[in-house]
Amino acid sequence: MTASMSRKGNCYDNAMIESWHSLLKKELIYLTKFRTRAEAEVAIFAYIEIFYNRQRVHSALDYQTPAEAEAAYQA
Repeated sequence: MTASMSRKGNCYDNAMIESWHSLLKKELIYLTKFRTRAEAEVAIFAYIEIFYNRQRVHSALDYQTPAEAEAAYQA
């Protein structure tokens, strides 16, 4: 297996993850002043696991949360 490598800073190579990073920055990073790296890690983990995956609806998932979409898929 060969890892795919793209040019540095080319947002078109991986548009979905670039979009996600932009969302994370707009909804959390730019709005919060972290005092320590550990504080930032806890906040990012909480954003992903509590808000993004369990509360925030996604249009691509027919306006369900990722947790709801996964539960429906598993049923």
